[in-house]
Amino acid sequence: MDASVLADNPFVEFATLLLLAAVFGVAARLLRQPLIVAFIVLGILAGPSALGVIHSEDQIHLLAEIGIAILLFVVGLKLDLSLIRTTGGVALFTGLGQVIFTSLFGFIIALGLGFSPMASLYIAVALTFSSTIIIVKLLSDKKEIDSLHGQIAVGFLIVQDIVVILVMIVLSALGQDGNDGVAQIAIGVALKGFGLLVVTGLAMKFVLPRLTNYLASSQELLVLFAIAWAVVLAAISELMGFSREVGAFLAGVSLASTHYREIISGRLVSIRDFLLLFFFINLGSQLDLSLLGAQVWPALVLSVFVLIGNPVIVLIIMGLMGYRKRTGFLAGLTVAQISEFSLIFAALGLTLGHISDEVVGLITLVGLITIALSTYMIIYSHPLFERLAPLLSIFEKANPYREAQTHQNEVRHFDAIVFGLGRYGGNMVRRLSRQGLTVLGVDFDPQAVKNYQRQGFDTQYGDVEDPDLPEQLPINQTRFLISSTPQLHGNLTLLKTMREAGFEGDILLTAHSSEHAGALQGAGADQVLMPFTDAAEVIVERIRELDSNKGQ
Repeated sequence: MDASVLADNPFVEFATLLLLAAVFGVAARLLRQPLIVAFIVLGILAGPSALGVIHSEDQIHLLAEIGIAILLFVVGLKLDLSLIRTTGGVALFTGLGQVIFTSLFGFIIALGLGFSPMASLYIAVALTFSSTIIIVKLLSDKKEIDSLHGQIAVGFLIVQDIVVILVMIVLSALGQDGNDGVAQIAIGVALKGFGLLVVTGLAMKFVLPRLTNYLASSQELLVLFAIAWAVVLAAISELMGFSREVGAFLAGVSLASTHYREIISGRLVSIRDFLLLFFFINLGSQLDLSLLGAQVWPALVLSVFVLIGNPVIVLIIMGLMGYRKRTGFLAGLTVAQISEFSLIFAALGLTLGHISDEVVGLITLVGLITIALSTYMIIYSHPLFERLAPLLSIFEKANPYREAQTHQNEVRHFDAIVFGLGRYGGNMVRRLSRQGLTVLGVDFDPQAVKNYQRQGFDTQYGDVEDPDLPEQLPINQTRFLISSTPQLHGNLTLLKTMREAGFEGDILLTAHSSEHAGALQGAGADQVLMPFTDAAEVIVERIRELDSNKGQ
């Protein structure tokens, strides 16, 4: 298409960009990559340094700014401080420990690569933040968001989010008052921040609950107000000398305690993703390919540091706190990349004049490399752990007490062990117990384990895909092992590890399709449970009984 047509017709330009974004998105999907990577690459190719498709820079920049505001608004909206309390000190210590470690050593590495102290500081801080959005999406897709390592990961990612907000507050204030003394800047930041918090707190206490209750009769109006509140508070924050991101985040926090945060969040996810498309395209379009080429070597060095160093520090901290190497490894992989916050942080530094285009290009290139590679690491985390497990023993205490089974379970024997305490597995535990059998329930969700313990059932934390699971369970005199989870790979792993450990009882596994049922039977399962088929047969039998009773 002729570039002059795009320059003269912004609508055609946007239509072209959206079509290209869809094509690049499909390619990313086939490669199992986050869309962020595809959109940044699209921005680079569509920018002036390549194809020159983009001409409406101001319009794209405005959409990008709104997208960032809504992104931080949604993060604030989902902020659940009880999650940090639930995961205990491990989220706080791991989150802060990883931030401190990465910042310190990242700063030293950046200095060694020849960057100035200010540029090294920005690079180091940018390397500390991992993508909450990408990680939550990947863990949700793998059904691991409720697992122990999933909850710990989400906990320290929230800690990271809070740290980056605080850092942006300080930097935005420094950018506004760069000629003042440090003490005066600190006092100004404190007063402005306190004022902004007071205004937000008062609105949160006295205005927003009543207003959202009134607006809730129309979801369209409620969502419109939420967007307006996010953008308005972002604008107020900017007028007070902070960044727009800070105000948008506080707007989200102020609505997080209302009854409608899930509705608002659900409605805004698509809008957020659509607008963030323009942020990443805009970011990519501003990159000079010649500058990127000069940053390849530093980007590779820093990427290796992020891919290896960040997971290692998580392993060390969690190992010292008494967690097993597997939990530490799976949680550590979630910080093996830098995030969209890192790119936003770099863009803020460029706007404030603290860093150059070259540094932004370097951070973006590190983002492209680490996001792409860490995605594969997380997708294939379990096979990766199986290969590396012998090397990771140094990160585990002789007695990883945080996940050790209780003494009660060590000395007792059980007739049956049920894996999975959801609706299906939980009902199994209850019904088997009523029949006089001793049952141990096992689940990878610590909260589910605690809930059943409070109800008086014997429970224990465990993951069916853990190759060390037989060592953690009293299987010697157990008669039945029952998996209520329908995941094929997990059930095959459980079957293999238990047979290799010498379990001679019956293993009953669950499947939701005849194809999976055949695979489990072929692998040696003693019986395959098919909840939907079994339930249908029971219902048909009851209907027949009712019909025969009426006939009599």
